[in-house]
Amino acid sequence: MKIVYMDNNATTRVAPEVLEEMVPFLSEYYGNPSSMYSFAEIVGKKIDEARERVANLLGTSPAEIIFTSCGTESDSTAINAAIKANPGKRHIVTTRVEHPAVKNLFEHLGKNGYRVSFVPVDSQGVLDLDYLYDHLTTDTAIVSVMWANNESGVIFPIEEIAEKLHDLGIVFHTDAVQAVGKIPIDLNKVPVGMLSLSGHKLHGPKGIGALYLRKGTKFAPFLIGGHQEKGRRGGTENSASIVALGKACQLAEDHIEIENSTVRQLRDHLEKSLLERIPQAKVNGVIDQRLPNTTSIGFEAVEGEAVLLRMNQLGICASSGSACTSGSLEPSHVLRAMGVPFTRAHGSIRFSLSVYNTAGEVDYVIEHLPPIIEQLRNLSPFWKKAQAVVS
Repeated sequence: MKIVYMDNNATTRVAPEVLEEMVPFLSEYYGNPSSMYSFAEIVGKKIDEARERVANLLGTSPAEIIFTSCGTESDSTAINAAIKANPGKRHIVTTRVEHPAVKNLFEHLGKNGYRVSFVPVDSQGVLDLDYLYDHLTTDTAIVSVMWANNESGVIFPIEEIAEKLHDLGIVFHTDAVQAVGKIPIDLNKVPVGMLSLSGHKLHGPKGIGALYLRKGTKFAPFLIGGHQEKGRRGGTENSASIVALGKACQLAEDHIEIENSTVRQLRDHLEKSLLERIPQAKVNGVIDQRLPNTTSIGFEAVEGEAVLLRMNQLGICASSGSACTSGSLEPSHVLRAMGVPFTRAHGSIRFSLSVYNTAGEVDYVIEHLPPIIEQLRNLSPFWKKAQAVVS
């Protein structure tokens, strides 16, 4: 069966070039980079090259890059580091629409002596900056705001927030897992203290991530062990995956224009065509401030899981929300925070494209999704009720 993969915010295929560069470090070059002989030095030099490639994508220096196991570890490392660096401060700030990697950690901290401010968003998913700034105090240890939302694709004004917090001397962390590789990021111009990224969201393998740590930012390691990563993250380096992440970042830098032209055009065509063909459908999120690959569309009076199952029979892969929160019968916390009506939130589908998607695949979805929605609505009491009101 033909597979049409449009769930790239959940994970991405490993780019062939990435796999090719990774494989030798799973087989031929297996030395421990901490060892002193030449065989191990080959691995060490390749890790240095990977660190430079990650830094180049972010517009920063290699010394500010720490390799981790994933985006979640990077988030936990950053947030716990800020808390340890400010032991007298008991107030922390994040948003109501963060990925569970940040949201759940803040909720945990809120149950263990910290006062948490959750910044709301409006119906378009736009962050309430007045609320954020009004809730900053001298007791604030850290502010963590995602660069772009994984469900709606809405991009937050990280540049403005970073400048404000820098002036106030408050540590600022951003979960940029969804943004890195999709939109240009230049940390030489944006005074973020710490930034998280994940390899498998930009055509690298799973099990590898990185944390950007601005020079001068107070830091305490999350994983304490050996000397690796200059004592900032203990544990023998995952050499093959680090090499792969470096290559993925190099490719992402090369493809950034394609993401913001070709991929955006495909997303826009998909979105526009579905809205034209399916009545009572609406985009979740502000139209002009989104990632170029993402659209979340709410279809009234259908269950998102039923839509996904029907699409799955046709080989179409998408999501009814965050892949990290699926399995719940409740609408996602992101859509609830946006105040999306219950009947539309339950029928919301996220399509997230990549440079590997084609116009033919987009047309395939446009052809097959409208009849799926129509069939499911014919079975829905909510749709019948809505039609009775209209008539």
